[in-house]
Amino acid sequence: MGPKVSAQVSMESLFRIFTVPEAPDSTLGRIEKHLSENLEDFLSSHIVAQERPLYEIEQDFALSEIPEQPEFVSDHTEKLLHTLVAQSVHTASPRFIGHMTSALPYFLLPLAKLMVGLNQNLVKIETSKAFTPLERQVLGMMHHLVYGENDAFYQRWMHNADHSLGAFCSGGTVANISALWVARNNLLAPSDTFAGVAAEGLPAGLSYYGYSRLVVLVSERGHYSLSKAADVLGIGRKNIVAVPTDENNRIQIEALRTIAEDVTQSGGRVMAIVGIAGTTETGHIDPLDEMASIAEAYEAHFHVDAAWGGATLMSDAHRALLRGIERADSVTIDAHKQMYVPMGAGMVLFKDPALVNAIEHHAEYVIRRGSKDLGSHTMEGSRPGMAMLVYSALHVMGRRGYALLIDTSIEKAKFFADLIDQQADFEVVTQPELCLLTYRYIPASLKRRLQVATPEQIAQITPSLNVLTKYIQKVQRENGRSFVSRTKLTPSQYHREPTLVFRSVLANPLTTEAMLKDIIEEQREIAESAPGLLQRVMDAATEAGL
Repeated sequence: MGPKVSAQVSMESLFRIFTVPEAPDSTLGRIEKHLSENLEDFLSSHIVAQERPLYEIEQDFALSEIPEQPEFVSDHTEKLLHTLVAQSVHTASPRFIGHMTSALPYFLLPLAKLMVGLNQNLVKIETSKAFTPLERQVLGMMHHLVYGENDAFYQRWMHNADHSLGAFCSGGTVANISALWVARNNLLAPSDTFAGVAAEGLPAGLSYYGYSRLVVLVSERGHYSLSKAADVLGIGRKNIVAVPTDENNRIQIEALRTIAEDVTQSGGRVMAIVGIAGTTETGHIDPLDEMASIAEAYEAHFHVDAAWGGATLMSDAHRALLRGIERADSVTIDAHKQMYVPMGAGMVLFKDPALVNAIEHHAEYVIRRGSKDLGSHTMEGSRPGMAMLVYSALHVMGRRGYALLIDTSIEKAKFFADLIDQQADFEVVTQPELCLLTYRYIPASLKRRLQVATPEQIAQITPSLNVLTKYIQKVQRENGRSFVSRTKLTPSQYHREPTLVFRSVLANPLTTEAMLKDIIEEQREIAESAPGLLQRVMDAATEAGL
């Protein structure tokens, strides 16, 4: 066997990688064939189940110098299979029910390759052409889903160069920031003697309008992206005011009204009120209609963060859960969540197409005045054509197909909640409203007693139960057969004591009821394999007098 041939640096070899595809029997060729024929089998075959410590994985990516010499594509692909693919998270697995990621429809893979190959830049017409009207149409479709305006409205505004029904973003964070950016600029708008906050800055805007501060009101279940928005927009994180929630993790309307009045009376201004349609931790939906009325009373921008729950609007059976969303000034929806497209497809929609004029930007070489360039109304400049994948998914599955997926996922979550309720040693902590629920393991002999425990007894025993929950979740993740995430809640039934819980998201249509039963059984086995932790829980119960 002769010496290994190395890749050479030459214009000829570089020309080849720009023009000649890998042979079908090459490593990359085999990967493409496997992916196109059976994505789930490829992922199951190449992602290892056993968890490897992160510090070990870091050693595979430890060199800081750019490689001097090139590698053959096949050699590099083999390396990726062993160092990257093998240690990736199998988010498409039907037993991965811990986060808001799911399996993807197979047809999106070749379409994604087409999208990458076209390499359109949605910042301007000159680099996107047909992708621009396509994106505007998708935004129109989603706007219609939320607001239901008539055909004349969309004929007038959907392709209007001076206005926009919304914007595609990399995700919900940028969408939320964009919504609050619009709210801030419209509130501190230009006048005869003031050039506007965008030109003169926040201190000048506050001084001109006579406000001591700008405040955003959201429930205590609000997404962390709102704090980022407050930071970026100069409002200050302290002015994202968390409003208490009720026993169902929904914002307390009277508390919202009281805080809004307190802010106003103290010289502040309620810039925006944010409703949540599908909280990240529990999946619950705020009373949006009532929130809209309060926002109107205080002339505040009403934004709905429906990154998770927005797709529910496609379900006739469950659309009413989001009643009042049509009154929102802006709405965030993530297509890469319950619309089953790849990561990087967030959207912000604006009820009034003129709202985005408050953030309009132009430049002579790009996004010129009067053009239909999308970049004039977006925070991000260069962007890929992710709207193409949303467009295709909407057509291939249709509203009715999405409705069936949404309805099935909610039914599956209710099945899982019922299954947990039937167990002597598990309990549901938050019931599902959408397809997300939380629960935990409790020794059977303790479960009944805990339901009548005093606040003091709950406070004494919860820390040891939290340790047990964390242990079960971590071992299950490391075992690699299934995955459920964990989070910390303050359940009203446990007197707001900080409580660790398992968090499951039942969006993957490939997850079966049998798999859910297996996940519960595995968690029980893990608990029973830790007699020391179980004894610690029982000792804490005895000390608490339970």
